[in-house]
Amino acid sequence: MAYRNSIKEIAVLTDTNLNQGLSQSEAEKRWRRDGANELVEEKKESPIKIFLEQFKDPMVIILIIGAALSVTLGEAMDACIILFVIIMNALIGTGQVLKSEKALAALKQLIHPTCKVIRDGVLTEINSSECVVGDLIEFEAGDCIPCDLRLISTTRLKLDESLLTGESEPAEKNEFFVADGPLGPADQRNMAFMSTYVTSGRGRGIAVHCGMDSEVGKIAALLNKDNNEMTPMQRRMAEMGKMLGLLSVVLCAVMFAVGVIQGKNIFDMLLLAISLAVAAIPEGLPAVVTIVQAMGVTTMSSQNAIVRKLHAVETLGSVSVICSDKTGTLTQNKMNVVSTYSDREFDQPVTKEFLTICALCNNVETRGDTLLGDPSEKALVEFAQRHGIVKQQLECSQIRIDEIPFDSNRKKMSTIHEIGQEKVVYTKGAVDRIINQCTHLLVNGQKVLMSSYDKKCIMEASKIMGQKALRVFALAMKSAHTLREDTLEKDCTFVGLAGMMDPPREEVAEAIETCRKAQIRVVMITGDSPITAYAIGHQLKLVSREEDVMSGDEIDTLNDDQLLQACKRVRIFARVSPEHKVRLVESFKKNGGIVAMTGDGVNDAPALKSADIGIAMGENGSDVCKSASDILLTDDNFKTIVTAVEAGRNIYLKIQKAVYYLLSCNLGEIMTLFLAVLLLPHGVPALCAIQILWVNLVTDAFPALALGVEPDDRHVMEQKPRDPKESLFAHGGYAFVVCNGLYIGTISLVAFKYGLAHSTVMAQTMAFMVLSMSQLFHAMNCRNDKVSMFSIGLFKNKWLILTIVVGLALQVFVCHFPPMNLLLKTMPLALKEWLIVFGLSASTMVINEVSKLFNH
Repeated sequence: MAYRNSIKEIAVLTDTNLNQGLSQSEAEKRWRRDGANELVEEKKESPIKIFLEQFKDPMVIILIIGAALSVTLGEAMDACIILFVIIMNALIGTGQVLKSEKALAALKQLIHPTCKVIRDGVLTEINSSECVVGDLIEFEAGDCIPCDLRLISTTRLKLDESLLTGESEPAEKNEFFVADGPLGPADQRNMAFMSTYVTSGRGRGIAVHCGMDSEVGKIAALLNKDNNEMTPMQRRMAEMGKMLGLLSVVLCAVMFAVGVIQGKNIFDMLLLAISLAVAAIPEGLPAVVTIVQAMGVTTMSSQNAIVRKLHAVETLGSVSVICSDKTGTLTQNKMNVVSTYSDREFDQPVTKEFLTICALCNNVETRGDTLLGDPSEKALVEFAQRHGIVKQQLECSQIRIDEIPFDSNRKKMSTIHEIGQEKVVYTKGAVDRIINQCTHLLVNGQKVLMSSYDKKCIMEASKIMGQKALRVFALAMKSAHTLREDTLEKDCTFVGLAGMMDPPREEVAEAIETCRKAQIRVVMITGDSPITAYAIGHQLKLVSREEDVMSGDEIDTLNDDQLLQACKRVRIFARVSPEHKVRLVESFKKNGGIVAMTGDGVNDAPALKSADIGIAMGENGSDVCKSASDILLTDDNFKTIVTAVEAGRNIYLKIQKAVYYLLSCNLGEIMTLFLAVLLLPHGVPALCAIQILWVNLVTDAFPALALGVEPDDRHVMEQKPRDPKESLFAHGGYAFVVCNGLYIGTISLVAFKYGLAHSTVMAQTMAFMVLSMSQLFHAMNCRNDKVSMFSIGLFKNKWLILTIVVGLALQVFVCHFPPMNLLLKTMPLALKEWLIVFGLSASTMVINEVSKLFNH
């Protein structure tokens, strides 16, 4: 706890010299002992491990068992095809994970930050990773602090600690402060923390904590524990895999038992049972789900959202609560003058004197086109520039000769300038401190005596600005006849008030309104004061009452049950710590929400890890925050989140369509095989195993993929988020799958029965053709299980039309090409049989259209 030690005590504890610093040899010795001053990143998995993890899916395991049984029974071709599908699925999943990691690596800026350190009494510049405990570090405006420092010397030093503490205002530092008890990082005024930035002033400090021992490192360490909680889609696929596995075992056992009872060959029945097992499992489903999600990732990437974890796409579509940081996410993270008071009026055109004070009474430095300094002072300079007064140009004619610096007791600062032979004093600061030293005010460009009524009006104007959560500066000036410091700030002329704030991003209000229509709760979670948070939330129409705001102190008084109730009502949580953020995310999850947490700061990282979906800002976010996230916004735009949510919802619908299609098709195959054994005592299976595999892997797979590129539903953001416990088959899904599966199985059996009158091969060929073609036509039904294909546009999904046409052509090809006859055990059909096949197959569309018409 270096903040509780004096400067001399720290020098002793770190064994360093306050003037000479460490020797180079001692620094190298400590570096070898303690390691580099870097944050240890979460260990990345090797491509081989990522590839092997693809085989943990329950449905894939079932397929592997099926392949092994096929080899045992001499069906090597069936086993090879199954294994081919399994390996392709694993390669697709592995490729997507590696691709997202590559995109993340490209996002990181390839820079090597440096810092200035004193060693052997010489100031030198080194790589920040070479800093060690005991080093003397020097820094100035614009520098990034390389490690945790105990300050030993400061000059008007202010640090931007928003990434660590969430505070948007720069923190004033004082090397002489010594705490007498435990304090949080935001209150440690004698410390400078790793990854924070110097906004103004300069200083020197002793390195007390480096790398993972720093405050940032402690937070990073919390993130290394991997969160392996499954997403809703993963849970659904796992449950479906178990269900299908159990179903295939039961059906196989029943079929085998019935066949044996009927006196059929045991080996033949075992082979037939395996065929049924193959039919019961949609081999292409894992690959289709993976590919549809991968295509969604590519689309989202083009819309400025990089997905680090594939399954995060579907989770994002289920989000019902967005917990958003304020600074830099809902706001611009840039102070702006948004209101003025001059000439006894609000927001009137300001005078040249007003703009001159804004431009000159500050310590802002210019480097090229960049302004360096305190954000509030930069806001004043930029305000002057927008009105045609440029600081650099004005300084040439009004030369600064002295300054009375700002401090926390005076709450004001003054600069003295020379204009020819005259000297003028410009002052800015707290309204109450300035107003009491003014005897006049500027009205219509004229200096008039200030009355008590004028003072009352000015204080009232300041109060009105404060109620809007504006930071208010009073501006004053005077001609100086003497440079005595005790008289320079007396008898001034009041010029006006400048009210500033970190304004909301322009597009956020619209994005929040879209979330409201989509019944997604947006909750602001910030380290700023309740007044500031309420003002921003009110502008964004996030809240309308102050009762909707709760502070971190109030959170501490609530037990877990009380916080659960508060989370149902409160829309803004202010003055919260990182621990509060994690607790809030957990409370929203316990309330049944799928929670997205957005943020850019180190202090957001634990909550991002805890949330169902963590969304980090790619431009201004900290590296710790990015590594904790599931999705990165490359444009730091809150509106991109809404676009990503819409994409996630549509991806879910596309996966649902593919699942409905594949399962109804597989149910049709099951019915064809199972009912043929139970109802037709001829002992010949309706389909052989290789035909089942062809249907599952060729006929089914491509239409399912084409359903994955179905045009987006324009009304998807007008619906409420799905209940995370909701079945994939809710709202009539089961009926749609079962009815279509039974119908496809029935018409396939009709074709099989018709073909039996000629030969077994014709019967199997006709059943194979009807089963395949009816499934191709059924893909059109699955575009929307409730709305007619004509209403949504018959030819809008050109890829689906193409797959159907090619699929139909393939079926004709395998029926009339001799080598394929040999492989798939088919025979050519005559025109009469083809008419029967096409009539039965196309009837699936007719039946569904009639059903949709009556339901509508």
